[in-house]
Amino acid sequence: MTTETARVTTLIDAPTEKVWSALTDPKAIAEYYLGAKVETDWTVGHPITWKGEWQGKPYEDKGQILSVDPERELSYSHWSAMSGGEDEPENYHLVTMRLHDAGGGQTRVTLTQSNLDGGVSDEDRQHREDYEHNWATMLEGLKQVAER
Repeated sequence: MTTETARVTTLIDAPTEKVWSALTDPKAIAEYYLGAKVETDWTVGHPITWKGEWQGKPYEDKGQILSVDPERELSYSHWSAMSGGEDEPENYHLVTMRLHDAGGGQTRVTLTQSNLDGGVSDEDRQHREDYEHNWATMLEGLKQVAER
């Protein structure tokens, strides 16, 4: 049984260094991640926040950088008040993005989401399709930014 609550993959017509740059540059992130203003120094153990407005409502999501392997992998914890859950460890997700050189100047990006505690809640099972739709939209935006 998988502990993933979402998995999406896309192929980007850009080399891994360009995809990594788009993945970690706050100005680029704002273009494809709901206009979010991202604040972090990309150091493992340090905080990351996303601030913005979605459907007319301000939001501030937060988490912690968990791994940084330039041009290969980025992972962080993520909690959003918009999820309706309390700011408790069991309500955080683990988001991991892996970049693979697909040859020919292309990069395959695979994003997985799981519960930070390793379990899968009934609510997450019910919302898997929503999570995958939202992450696929984000990856499509990343693709557009990185391919410019």
